[in-house]
Amino acid sequence: MSKLGKFFKGGGSSKSRAAPSPQEALARLRETEEMLGKKQEYLENRIQRELSLAKKHGTQNKRAALQALKRKKRFEKQLTQIDGTLSTIEFQREALENSHTNTEVLKNMGMAAKAMKAVHENMDLNKIDDLMQEITEQQDIAQEISEAFSQRVGFGADFDEDELMAELEELEQEELNKKMTNIRLPNVPSSSLPAPPERVPASSRRAEEEEDDIKQLAAWAT
Repeated sequence: MSKLGKFFKGGGSSKSRAAPSPQEALARLRETEEMLGKKQEYLENRIQRELSLAKKHGTQNKRAALQALKRKKRFEKQLTQIDGTLSTIEFQREALENSHTNTEVLKNMGMAAKAMKAVHENMDLNKIDDLMQEITEQQDIAQEISEAFSQRVGFGADFDEDELMAELEELEQEELNKKMTNIRLPNVPSSSLPAPPERVPASSRRAEEEEDDIKQLAAWAT
């Protein structure tokens, strides 16, 4: 058996250690993710530093340049391992979250089922049938009462419609007379209108013209 297998077997054989709750396990997984994230950032910085050293030494100091490249390779390998570990932890965290959600859903559904059972235990199907029948009867009675109230009452059926129409016409005529009385006519102007110009008869104008012609002929004859 490998050392890793012995480690997990030994850890699981402890009866005094209780299993952690899903909340505790999720908190531990998040802490581990945060720690590995910081480790990733550190390795990325070291890789860039070693790469800069290798470029700096170049062919002038090949040994130092090669050592820097070797360290860079080791850091890259560690970074790859951390990426794989983070993927595994992320998968495990998601699975644990889903399991916890399913457990809570199942627990709540079980509580709801027990509550429904407790409610139904206090119900008698025969009493429910009797109650529904009574409700139906009361609804029918209420409907009959509403229909009775809504029927047309015969008050005023003996009045003569012709007499009512004649009275209505008289009222309309009175209203019209009131409106005509309230109409105000425009005031008559106080000043007199100008007199029209005098018209000379046509016969008088013709006689005057003939008299003027005779005078002109007499003047020429002399």
